[in-house]
Amino acid sequence: MGRKQTKKKKKKASDPDLVTGVLDITRSGMGYVIVDKESNDIMVRPNDFNTALHGDTVKVKVSNEPNRSKRQQGFVAEVVKRKQIEFMGRLQMNKNFAFFVADVDKPMTDIYVPLENLNKATENDRVIVKIVEWEKNKKPLGHVVQILNAADEGDFAMKEILMENGFPLFFPENVMEEGGRLPDIISQADIDKRKDFRETFTVTIDPLDAKDFDDAISFRVLKTGNYEIGVHIADVSHFVVADSDLDKEAYQRATSVYLPDRVLPMLPERISNELCSLRPHEDKLTFSAVFQITPKAEVKEYWLGKTVIHSNHRFTYEEVQEIIEKEEGLHSNEILILNQLAQKFRKQRFKKGAINFSSQEVRFKLDEKGKPIGIVIKESKEAHQLIEEFMLLANKVVAGHVGKIKFNKKEIPFPYRVHDTPDETKLLPFVAFAKKYGHTFDTSTPEGIASSFNQMLQDVHGKPEQHVLEQLGIRTMAKAVYTTENIGHYGLGFDHYCHFTSPIRRYPDVLVHRILEDCLNNTIEPDKKLEGKCKHCSERERAAMEAERAANKYKQVEYMQQFLGEEFDGVISGVASFGFWVETVDHKCEGLVSLNSLLEFDDFRLIEGDYSLAGMRSGRKFRMGDKVRIKIVAANLTKRQLDYEWVISTMLAEDRQQPDEDKKDHKKKKSRKKTH
Repeated sequence: MGRKQTKKKKKKASDPDLVTGVLDITRSGMGYVIVDKESNDIMVRPNDFNTALHGDTVKVKVSNEPNRSKRQQGFVAEVVKRKQIEFMGRLQMNKNFAFFVADVDKPMTDIYVPLENLNKATENDRVIVKIVEWEKNKKPLGHVVQILNAADEGDFAMKEILMENGFPLFFPENVMEEGGRLPDIISQADIDKRKDFRETFTVTIDPLDAKDFDDAISFRVLKTGNYEIGVHIADVSHFVVADSDLDKEAYQRATSVYLPDRVLPMLPERISNELCSLRPHEDKLTFSAVFQITPKAEVKEYWLGKTVIHSNHRFTYEEVQEIIEKEEGLHSNEILILNQLAQKFRKQRFKKGAINFSSQEVRFKLDEKGKPIGIVIKESKEAHQLIEEFMLLANKVVAGHVGKIKFNKKEIPFPYRVHDTPDETKLLPFVAFAKKYGHTFDTSTPEGIASSFNQMLQDVHGKPEQHVLEQLGIRTMAKAVYTTENIGHYGLGFDHYCHFTSPIRRYPDVLVHRILEDCLNNTIEPDKKLEGKCKHCSERERAAMEAERAANKYKQVEYMQQFLGEEFDGVISGVASFGFWVETVDHKCEGLVSLNSLLEFDDFRLIEGDYSLAGMRSGRKFRMGDKVRIKIVAANLTKRQLDYEWVISTMLAEDRQQPDEDKKDHKKKKSRKKTH
């Protein structure tokens, strides 16, 4: 034992300059490895990439040799993790083989494709190729996985966005084969190990187009007059066994990705839409949190464990909302009681410090080819809040339950979902800005900040400045992440929180299920690599959000192409030194008014603390939240970019919505000019 440990130490000591980071390749072909918590990047020349591609996580050997630029240089010693292994591009045929040239804006080597890997593709076909092997000092070896339809540019764009963000479009054969071997029928042995809820009234409530129903709610009235309410979650970990091929693929993806015209699932559809989906009138295996709740929404006790359910009905949010509003309809008694409890939970949350940011979702109406033909704005209504509150309750209780358990007198490593307090550098400018609209903040404590936010959101509701203050307020907030270090969830006001309720589409929920099962069975084996898994899941979540944002932007541009040259009312949604962004009122589509297009009117400069561009001569301001008139002048699908021009007539005709302080300041400036 002692000798082995000594050898390990020697190995570490001999490689002090080996660092891990992400390779960023510039358009010129030079590479820079970005290392966490390091201010300087490490330069890597193209000949030293050692099969690494743009976005790959790599280990770099730092050179100690002096160089003229005094910049650290090195070479890639190992590719730790590939960002992308599937690429879109064109085939160039040779007599005995083919080369694939990827459509990427960063330099990349061609991929060698043997004839047996062409999958019926021919010269100049646009295809998707997967790298299957890459030996040092050789070309990467590829396999054609799909020939693309030349007419469908929108489909190309969505696939490209997914691949750019590191999400494989296809499941490997071994994963599909493993999923195909899973049994359709639930065995009696599995049922016997579980609490049976099949006779208890149970429903699912989901979006109209949902196929993967991963949560259900059961309801019954107890003899005491209290309610037994079960939150039943698809038991994915029963089918996806740790370290299986299915599990490894799900971990790499870590999340499903939701684009305007498609879903890229974390798990093959046989699992997500069939075996695990809590479809009505079918027996399903679930992992449940069951609560005894009083009519005043007090949780008296809870039970956690494996169950079997049988959903009585599949509701859409729209159907449930109609029942809530009309107070009648199928199963209206149960729905109305559940809604009353949910609203009480919601009120309690905000009273205890949760921040009440309203959510508005923009969705595209698509034709049969996926082209946008309209825009729908979806707001969070009581039907959505009903599900949200019971899911929050389950997530909070599961995290709190595991948080109390000790193993060898230590807390068990667990993937908490945490949210830090606001960043002071972002918060203080916002507080000063909000004050101009008459809103004061108590910044002495995190609780005071949360209370001030809620007061502001309540006071501003329905006023012209509501949107800008909400959007800027959200930007002051930290990003929620997965980690084993529990610091609580500031935005929700919870000391303990995790993700337990969506294992079909989020890998952290699968981890939570496994650890909770070990705790309930008293078979705890702490996972020493869990923090690394949490970090990976957080990174994949950010990548999914980037993909969703890029896809929405593409659809915005695609939709707005029909309005080139037309004028619309808009609201300034962001400012920068090079211009300001405007979101159209009618379509919620954002475009840029560049500084260059404003130069004929004035010399505008960015005033950061005021979130505005100010004219140096006229004193005219373009501030976040201002209403403006714009003309659409360009819609570039390749760059996913809309260009607007400001239409001057509106600004001259209308008195902009300004805080009183600004109007006074502007009058003072005018009077001073007259005096001089």
